[in-house]
Amino acid sequence: MDLDDARAARELLDGVSEVTPLTHSRWLHALTGRDVRFKCENLQRAGSFKIRGAYTRIARLSDEERSRGVVAASAGNHAQGVALAAAQLGADATIFMPHGAALPKVAATRGYGADIRFHGSGVTEALVAASEFAERTGATLIHPFDHPDIVAGQATVGLEIIEQLPEVATILVPLGGGGLAAGIGLVKTERPDITVVGVQAEAAAAYPDSLAEGMPVEADLGATMADGIAVARPGEVPFGLIRDHVDEVVTVSEESMSQALIGLLERAKLLVEPAGAVGVAALLEHPDRFEGPIVPVLSGGNIDALLLLEVIRHGLASGGRFLMFRVRISDRPGELMRLLTALAEMDVNILNVHHDRGSEALGVREVEVALQVATRGPEHRADVWRRLVELGYDPI
Repeated sequence: MDLDDARAARELLDGVSEVTPLTHSRWLHALTGRDVRFKCENLQRAGSFKIRGAYTRIARLSDEERSRGVVAASAGNHAQGVALAAAQLGADATIFMPHGAALPKVAATRGYGADIRFHGSGVTEALVAASEFAERTGATLIHPFDHPDIVAGQATVGLEIIEQLPEVATILVPLGGGGLAAGIGLVKTERPDITVVGVQAEAAAAYPDSLAEGMPVEADLGATMADGIAVARPGEVPFGLIRDHVDEVVTVSEESMSQALIGLLERAKLLVEPAGAVGVAALLEHPDRFEGPIVPVLSGGNIDALLLLEVIRHGLASGGRFLMFRVRISDRPGELMRLLTALAEMDVNILNVHHDRGSEALGVREVEVALQVATRGPEHRADVWRRLVELGYDPI
């Protein structure tokens, strides 16, 4: 495969997918000293790059194949991309989603006209059910990443980047199964001067071991907020392209991802899901590592509101802007006020106070107070902790 495959896919996608903007980041320019531009696939139709590959794959089916319908398994972005593409191409779509899939993603997928069926606790089990459905009914399985047409569709992202910013030096790409990274890696068939870097969550990184082994191998996945790239085994088709065209794979921590998401919200005014923010997380961890201009691909913006709340809280805590602690004080009038006054003098914003008199571990006329407070950053948080100790408290 090469960029001609991306050009052919772009002809199919004309009027279907958006040419998403490439926006400058002053925030990351100040951090890295390099020109940083976001490729905003979070602003793509259906909220992610997935419409590109899904539409390309379904459009290349024969009329007879489309008449039998398509089937897919996904907890989110791929489901929406397949549902939208199928609706536009007049094919019936059946989507298997795991039990517990986020309600907004279920509603969006159903809103595009797909028939949703729930199976299993994760995408792996849902994919088994989708494969069985395809064998039973004759529907075509639209794999999320392991097919040349999928890769060709995703490659249009890379094609747009080099046309929008010909001088690009580094592209940072979220890496799960590998369809997007493999597609963007095709830019190196014509632009070997560009460095393409795949980025995975360190708790769910299948590619480092697979690349070391020289073939796709299954990895044990840990818990990660970046569920969109938590794939245990790389696809056969993208693996070979990534091995040949992607320069390196790096991993990032949960803390960096949550801080990246908050930075994108606060500084760039962009809503991005954790999987889509891993390129920015890589810059936060390695501000001097990559040559500029740098383009992190923001691969999607479909994030459940409840998860967003959790990630924001996690990001504030890891960024030194959120502190939870407990202290014991005398159960006498004015003691709680003395503690709160001290915090106010430290310019701390108190978010929550819980007053507990019932614990068996407490002494006579003793009460435990649990507080959640907002601080301005790591130094301020350390100052607050130090001042509490100076005032005679024993914070936990």
